[in-house]
Amino acid sequence: MKQVSALLRFHLLLLAMAVSIAVSGAARAESLADTLVSAYRNSDLLDQNRALLRAADEDVAQAVSDLRPIVNWSADVTRSFSEREIGGVTTDTSSTDATLAISADLLLYDFGQSDFQIEATKETVLVTRQTLRSIEQQVLLRAVRAFMNVRRNMEFVSLRENNLRLLRQELQAARDRFDVGEVTRTDVAQAEARLAEAQSGLAGARGDLKQAVEEFRVAVGRPPGDLRQPRQLPDLSGDEDAAKAIAVRKHPDVLKERHDVAAAELTVKAAEAAMKPSISLTGRIGASEELGGADHTRSGSLGVEMRGPIYQGGLLSSVKRQAMARRDAQRGALHLSRLQVAQDVGNAYAVLRAARATQAASREQVRAAEVAFRGAREEAKLGARTTLDVLDAEQDLLDARVRVVSTQADLYIAAYQVLAARGELTVKDLNLGIQTYDASAYYNMVKDAPAELSPQGRKLDRVLRALGKD
Repeated sequence: MKQVSALLRFHLLLLAMAVSIAVSGAARAESLADTLVSAYRNSDLLDQNRALLRAADEDVAQAVSDLRPIVNWSADVTRSFSEREIGGVTTDTSSTDATLAISADLLLYDFGQSDFQIEATKETVLVTRQTLRSIEQQVLLRAVRAFMNVRRNMEFVSLRENNLRLLRQELQAARDRFDVGEVTRTDVAQAEARLAEAQSGLAGARGDLKQAVEEFRVAVGRPPGDLRQPRQLPDLSGDEDAAKAIAVRKHPDVLKERHDVAAAELTVKAAEAAMKPSISLTGRIGASEELGGADHTRSGSLGVEMRGPIYQGGLLSSVKRQAMARRDAQRGALHLSRLQVAQDVGNAYAVLRAARATQAASREQVRAAEVAFRGAREEAKLGARTTLDVLDAEQDLLDARVRVVSTQADLYIAAYQVLAARGELTVKDLNLGIQTYDASAYYNMVKDAPAELSPQGRKLDRVLRALGKD
């Protein structure tokens, strides 16, 4: 019983070790989702465009500041001197005066020009947000391509290594048959040539894999791990027409152009308002003191100022016409964007259908090539096939297997290209389960143009220091 118990414990230990090894291997395996998460977190391109978005947010703060009181101070010290001669009597006078003044201006009414400019800058912020979404899609799609290309080239290397081992066996078999007089020297040379070709192909495959790894490193921000083949394609529910309708409504490139049009229309209204007068409240207080003397002055003023253009050489009319032309151009760009997005969706679905058909055909080709290779090898043993026939059949099988691997990678890339064309290749749409960049957080802090010493301004300083942008 003790021996049985010890044997049972030994088997249980082996089982536990096997499970541990399997779990450890699974933990090291990297999924496509892992790669996409790393690409999102490590992308310098996304960081760059997030900074551009924060810069656009500041445009709103600067436009808002035009409606706030503008307070300035000035100070000067002036040394004055003079010399006068009257009736032969020369008189010298001199004085040193110090002046300090504070002035304030507040825009009261400008027929909506400032309001239009504020709304236009807000639309520009929305343009930049959609640009950031578009960049996010580009980053994730590049990561998908990098992942699948590393997988593809790893499989290529593995297939060619296996093929090289098989060709070495074929060469040895040809030499053995030559030694007994079953084949000629030509058969051996053919096997040697095919082996050399396989060695060259393996070297090329390893070079391609190295390049794919370098592209992965750039696209994802780190070297690839043990990449695991995705289990299933992303959800592509709906037909092509429905996808086009979704893309025209949701794609960031289309939304960007819509906000560009809105900003351009507001700019036209601002240009029209600039032709009208504006009303401002002005105030000033000042003090002047003679240094070393008894003279001093105290002054102040408060008033309402109205000003407006009479003639500026046609500048304001030109600015208005320019704004209208740019608005018309943005409308055209919106129309072209819709057409381009719909075309991209159609192209992506066409590539996806072709990839699916090619994959099915390639699998059938592999099945047939395996049967042909096995048959050629057996027939060669009976003298019904030459060595070259066997080598050709083996090459056909290798080519078919390579094609299957390649079409599988192409199929996944095509599927994610469809998501990108529909505007749905984002971290949120893919449900990657990570915290995403909040595009509105910084905007909410700066939209009211906080001063540097205000509580909101100090909070902004902390945010900038955390971003490393201070």
